[in-house]
Amino acid sequence: MSRSALLVLDMVNELVHPDGHYAHVCREEVARRNVIERTAQAVARARSRNIPVIYVVLGYSSHYEDWPPASDLFGPPDPERRFTLGSWGTQVHERLTPEPGENVVVKQRVSPFYGTNLESLLRSRKIGTLLLTGVATDLVVLMTAREAHDRDFAVEVLEDATATGDQELQDAALLMLARTAEVSSVERALPTAGRVAA
Repeated sequence: MSRSALLVLDMVNELVHPDGHYAHVCREEVARRNVIERTAQAVARARSRNIPVIYVVLGYSSHYEDWPPASDLFGPPDPERRFTLGSWGTQVHERLTPEPGENVVVKQRVSPFYGTNLESLLRSRKIGTLLLTGVATDLVVLMTAREAHDRDFAVEVLEDATATGDQELQDAALLMLARTAEVSSVERALPTAGRVAA
């Protein structure tokens, strides 16, 4: 019997903390949509149901040779190397801190499946459904949903625990996501009472 897992995508300080250097990309929408609070709620509900919580973070080695040099999205390497693994910038927001034993997958591209052990981790735990939260909706969330679909996982996007640069882009991303995933919410996927998602 397959199980569900909750994926917390790119909810790191550089992107979602008010002091993050790159937080301007979606800071206002993260705050307006209460994304950190709703993600924390999803994490707490998943843990209470023994649904595995898996964190995906963007991070690079200290020499930054694994930065994508030709990417228009990523741009030239930040001279201050704020995404160096182990730095404050790559740590999960304090409201969402992983508990001991919870997996943290490190990626260097948009997709959490590219060059990582995510798929083998999911297979080994007999995960069949992925519940997605995180930022940005039009990038990592959309990419995760599409690649998970092609790997035969069922996908449910908790849209109220996602955000991107503005509402127009969020709406467009959700339209695209609905092609390969169920667009849901924290309450529908992990209800206060009633059915259990795992």
